[in-house]
Parts: sequence; structure tokens; C-alpha cells
Amino acid sequence: MNTIERISKFVGGTFSIWVILFAVFGFFAPEAFVGGKGYISLLLGVIMFGMGLTLSKEDFREVFRRPMDVLIGVVGHYLIMPSLAFALAVVLQLPPDIAVGVILVGCCPSGTASNVMTYLSKGDVALGVSIASVSTLIAPLATPALISLLAGQWMNINTQSLIMDIITVVIVPIVLGVVVKALFQKQAEASAKALPLVSTIAIVLIVAIVVAINKGKIMETGLMIFAVVILHNLLGYLLGYGFAKLFGLNLAKRKAVTLETGMQNSGLGAALAAAHFNPLAAVPSAIFSVWHNISGSVLATWFAKKEEK
Repeated sequence: MNTIERISKFVGGTFSIWVILFAVFGFFAPEAFVGGKGYISLLLGVIMFGMGLTLSKEDFREVFRRPMDVLIGVVGHYLIMPSLAFALAVVLQLPPDIAVGVILVGCCPSGTASNVMTYLSKGDVALGVSIASVSTLIAPLATPALISLLAGQWMNINTQSLIMDIITVVIVPIVLGVVVKALFQKQAEASAKALPLVSTIAIVLIVAIVVAINKGKIMETGLMIFAVVILHNLLGYLLGYGFAKLFGLNLAKRKAVTLETGMQNSGLGAALAAAHFNPLAAVPSAIFSVWHNISGSVLATWFAKKEEK
């Protein structure tokens, strides 16, 4: 194992700590990050390109091998998290920008860290990867449609523009990653060992930039947003587990569905919020990035000790 691999493995294993650390940097040293607003989409594209490099035929073969399990996970994800976000926004009477931000992160596909958490939880990793891949690939249609449906009462939503942005910052980089892997397999496999490092750098920079841009608003509304994000995430885990159990999935599959449901691609949420809405709408995504990695790690540790009875 070379130096880059060691560093990448270390950074990947301490991901939550780096996210928290850079969130703190963004808050207390905003001048170092506010200029990076225009790079959020590019950073997300780097993460998605890395995802493309890691995809294989096996990931898609799994979809056809057990389509019902994957369908349960994808439907559960896009049913539970957006509905929860809308319910919390209405019940708690959130201000418009925060309501849209919570709904936005709720309508995003599965998070890039969810597969790692599924592995740590001793869950069905192949199922988790398939759910994440499918939820990401259908995001250009699912995410804008759900945002338009659920957030339209707070502000006007340009659905067509959202679709184009998601295609640009998610689908195109993933496809490029898949193509590069197909054309340069050995080089792609070698570079994939550094992906945890590259992805972590990109994610923590997105978090730091969003926090830096919204420092003032976070000081005013931070506690409220923290409370809503934590509630959204934890209820997502709970309902995701219940949804999987309702369809009779075994424990390993329930673990995968739970983590794929509750963990969002909050980087996409931040990128879309920064491009289309008030900067405050990006704060729930930034806080979600911090929180769901903490909660996901704790849940994965607890899940790892839980065995089928």
C-alpha cells in the first residue's frame, strides 16, 4: 500500500471528523471559503465522476437479479424522505427559504457515504450500491418533480432548469466516469484507490463554502435548522427500516434500505440551492452533510452488533 492509499484510507475512515472540522472552519474563517461559491457544482461533479469510476456491471446486474428489493429501496427513499420534509415544513411552520431547503435535501438521491455505512453495518452492500445507483440515475426526473410538487407553495420552481442542472452535475460526470473506466480500466482501478481522499476533500469544501456563505443566517436560525435536520434524518432511518420490514426483507437488506433511505446526497442539495434559491436554502443540506455522517456511523456500529433472530 503506497502513501496515497494510506492517506486515502485514513481520511475515508475519519470522514465524519473532517466534515465537522471544515464546517467549523467555514463558520469561524468564512473569508477563506466564501469565494468558492461558484465551484460547488464543479466539486459535486468531481464526486459524481468518482462514483462513475467505481460502478461496475455487477452493480447493474444486481438490479435485474432482484428487482423487487431494489425497487423497495428506491421507492422507499423517494417516498419517505420528501414526505417527511414536507410534513416537517408544514407542521413546524418553517420560514420559506428553510422549508424549501429541507424539502430540497429530502428530494435528493441516496448519499455517497451510505454504501460505506451499509458495509460497516454488515448489511447487504450489493443491494445498497444498487439502490444508490438507481436513485441517482433517476434523480434528473424524480428530484425536480418532487421539489416542484412539494415546495411550490413556498416559491416558484423552475423545473426545467433543475433537470438540466442535475444532468450536468450528476449524470454527465457519472457517465464520463463509466466511460473512462471502460477505456482505461487499469488506470481507473489504480486511481480509484485515491477516491476516498478526493471525495472527502470535495465534500468538506462544499460544506465549508455553504457554511461560510451563510454564517450570519446560521447564527440566527441554526438551532432550528439543526433540530429539523436531525429529526428528518432519524425519522428517515426509522421509517426506512419499517418500510423494508413491511415487505419482509431480511435483516441485512433492512440495514441497506434503512441507510439508503436516511442518508441523502446533500452535496447535490447544496449545489441546487446555491444555484436556484436563496443561499439560506443551502444550509439544511450543509448541516445534513455533517449530521448524517455522524448518525450513520453510530447506526452502522449498532447495526453491526444486531443479528437475524
